[in-house]
Amino acid sequence: MIYTISGKLLHKMLHFVVIETGGLGLRVTVPETVYQELPPVGSLTSLFTHLHVREDALDLYGFKTEKELSLFESLISISGIGPKSGINIMNVAQVDQLVAAINEGRTELLVKASGIGKKTAERVILELKGKLNFGDSSRTLSLMEGDIDLEETLVGLGFTKQQAKATVSRIDPNIKGFNERLKEALKKK
Repeated sequence: MIYTISGKLLHKMLHFVVIETGGLGLRVTVPETVYQELPPVGSLTSLFTHLHVREDALDLYGFKTEKELSLFESLISISGIGPKSGINIMNVAQVDQLVAAINEGRTELLVKASGIGKKTAERVILELKGKLNFGDSSRTLSLMEGDIDLEETLVGLGFTKQQAKATVSRIDPNIKGFNERLKEALKKK
């Protein structure tokens, strides 16, 4: 298995990147959260990877941290969740927030992922609840719910969904309260 990849970032698209290493340009599918953290094209970068082997393809999935990789591998170990669905779930929020939602049994947060319905979200929670432990779930969950509301408000104010998510991720986590976080988000546009 290919566990990490390091090299020059040749190409950067929303759902994948191309990293040149050892004379090869490898296409690596990444979640939006990873895409937002990547350096500019031409820079050196490193990703933790999962190699998914299919009958007709070898696909690489990349993550900035081992926690992200671990969550992805836990998600795709569940029957009915493939790599595409796993990436869609990871596009919803940061790893700590997703783990908190799973540990607290919050299906309504998981169904925000494209292609994930209530039954699939319930299966994810049933299979993974209590098995993933990355921090204080209740505190992380309340911050996540506030950020989802903030993102929806920004979209209502004319931001694209991607712009709203990126703007909210840049807000200092020490800023509390919806109105304060909204003011800070509007300053960052």
